[in-house]
Amino acid sequence: MSSPTGLSEGSLAALHHLREKREINTVTLRYADVPGVLDPEVEGNLTPEELVQALPADEPRLVVHELSFATPEGMRRNEQLLIFWMPPDAATQEEAYTAGYTALKEFLADVHVHLTARRAHHLQYRRLVALAG
Repeated sequence: MSSPTGLSEGSLAALHHLREKREINTVTLRYADVPGVLDPEVEGNLTPEELVQALPADEPRLVVHELSFATPEGMRRNEQLLIFWMPPDAATQEEAYTAGYTALKEFLADVHVHLTARRAHHLQYRRLVALAG
């Protein structure tokens, strides 16, 4: 897994923490100080509801979230999701974040559930489970 262009060392460390340590289940990334470089904003253990609350209403974010759920047969599963949060009020930033999203999809090749969410209801738990299941 080679490092993609556009991820800060902090972002790489946060993603490694999520994937290897399992102490957190969510990393949100944003463009901040250096143009074209994604920095971590949140590293935490968030429910889908808390994730929605943590996302800004007018700015995009890229999110890697590990969803825990039970299958209809009662088996516990965890599935990592790559989420492109692009609320309607952030349309002017869509091109830049699309490039970051594409780079993350390549970097996180073993993450198979990708989704674009434009409104909070796109991140409802049951919808995420249906996509992951």
